[in-house]
Amino acid sequence: MCGVSRMTVHRALTDTGRINPQTKELIQTKAKECGYRPDLLARGLVKGQTFYIGVVVLDVNNRYFSQMLSAISTEARKRGYFVNITLHEENKEMEKEQLERLVDYHVDGIILSSVNQGKAYRDFLRSLDTPIVTIGNKIADGIPFVSIKEKEAAGEAAETILKKGYEKIVFVCPPLEQTEGNTYVHRQRLEGFTEAVERWKHTGNKTVESLVIGVREGFVDRTFEELQISEKRTAFFCSGDVFALDIMKYMTGKGKKAGVDYGIVGFDGIDILDYVTPRLYTIYNPVEPVAKEAVKLLFRLMNGEAAGDETVILDCKMMAGDTL
Repeated sequence: MCGVSRMTVHRALTDTGRINPQTKELIQTKAKECGYRPDLLARGLVKGQTFYIGVVVLDVNNRYFSQMLSAISTEARKRGYFVNITLHEENKEMEKEQLERLVDYHVDGIILSSVNQGKAYRDFLRSLDTPIVTIGNKIADGIPFVSIKEKEAAGEAAETILKKGYEKIVFVCPPLEQTEGNTYVHRQRLEGFTEAVERWKHTGNKTVESLVIGVREGFVDRTFEELQISEKRTAFFCSGDVFALDIMKYMTGKGKKAGVDYGIVGFDGIDILDYVTPRLYTIYNPVEPVAKEAVKLLFRLMNGEAAGDETVILDCKMMAGDTL
């Protein structure tokens, strides 16, 4: 149609090689007029690529994961890739099955937020012979990993609460001792909280009281009970904004106001906090930068430009609100 060679058409449509700008414009215009779209399956067979990456995460009910998936999809699209999303729902075997299915479909790489952990699972991931980057929950040393300074951030949050004059802090997190899943993220946050409280006590503040409440059925009742029985100024530090929002909702129903009758801090800085009053104090977990780094690292692995044990740890910061 354009009176040029197949190679010239290829260069125009893939934006590669040397080609006269006018000829390139002619070919691209003609392709658009004819409704031409490249056959990605055929291109993939030639290049040994599918132009898909897989993403395996917990669920999309938590806004943190929803925001992460959106950011991953955006970054992948910039590189000409599509995303195949699957949810493991904290089921270890389901996660393994999903990974194997993605590999069977020949995705070029995988981003994983795992419920599994340990060296045996690391060996399983390596046996898939597909580039994999893990985010959030660390599986074991030797697997590419992108996360944030969880422990340091939790320590900063606890210190902020204590400096505000609270004498009792209740740490709210998943029931870490009663689960076989990977709870690395929440364990890191608990360690940061515990160490900060201990440091505070060593400065002479022996009267500070702390305890941990696991998120299970009825946990909001337990938080209200702790507030009622305590004679000390009490604050709750939640290892996730969604836990904090549940507590605030329940406390409001009991006539208690955050920032007045009790203090509360969350973790993650999810976007729906913009619509919540009073504004929640929280640790901003930079979900979009984490997603971008994970995609960047995955593509470096896919191109053979990164080591198979590379780790990227990002900073995070406290976001002031009205709940302390």
